[in-house]
Amino acid sequence: MNYDELSVIAKNMRRNILTMIHAANSGHPGGSLSAVEILTYLYFKEMNIKDVDDDDRDRFVLSKGHGAPVLYAALMEKGFVSKDLMNTLRQVNSKLQGHPDMKKLKGVEASTGSLGQGLSIANGMALAFKLDKRKNRVFVLLGDGEIQEGMIWEAAMLANHYKLDNLTAIVDHNGLQIDGRNEDVMSVEPIDKKFEGFGWHVIHVDGHDFSSLEKAFEERKTIKEKPVLIIAKTTKGRGCSFMEDKAGWHGKAPNYDEYCTAMEELGGDN
Repeated sequence: MNYDELSVIAKNMRRNILTMIHAANSGHPGGSLSAVEILTYLYFKEMNIKDVDDDDRDRFVLSKGHGAPVLYAALMEKGFVSKDLMNTLRQVNSKLQGHPDMKKLKGVEASTGSLGQGLSIANGMALAFKLDKRKNRVFVLLGDGEIQEGMIWEAAMLANHYKLDNLTAIVDHNGLQIDGRNEDVMSVEPIDKKFEGFGWHVIHVDGHDFSSLEKAFEERKTIKEKPVLIIAKTTKGRGCSFMEDKAGWHGKAPNYDEYCTAMEELGGDN
């Protein structure tokens, strides 16, 4: 799949995200929109995942579980989840819960939401595949604010100890969290030096550029006996001019006028 085709999918995913969150009048648009290209590349270019029931599929864990709409949008574009569910986000008994629930929706590999836990879950998957001598790979998406959690660093230490070279973590580094800029809440820098100190190989990318993402994942394939961290520089609220780089859009749904403006900017019907 070429970059133009990936761009079309990314635009569709942004429309899906905004439609879901507007219909629910609740959700997290900022960090969902910032991760669109990352998930587009993973699901449509990088991961081996043709069927959610295939034991040989690669696994994806959304550690920043509040970004569930971007995962649902990817699963919809992949054809694993019906778009008929789009208006059911966050409703009681819906398959599209506010945080991913693996018991409700096929294609969700781990129930997440409590920040900091996803990397440990991904470690367990990757270690199990190693012990079973299987070729499955595991990818996990972290928020940059999320790595303030101590559990992340325990997991980072374990991944290196067991030489989990089938594990790739990606940090959605948009610089913002619910209370403001990371450096004002609790600085997470230098992310690269910290993970390198725990024995990881680190790669920097533009998280909205498919060429940059492709180079990063190709480099990742050359790294043996080490887990890899990809630090993806992104913009919170990417694709909606009035949301971009604004912490206030971490967990706020667009009203009707805002939704219409966003959909017009993305070239979609509202």
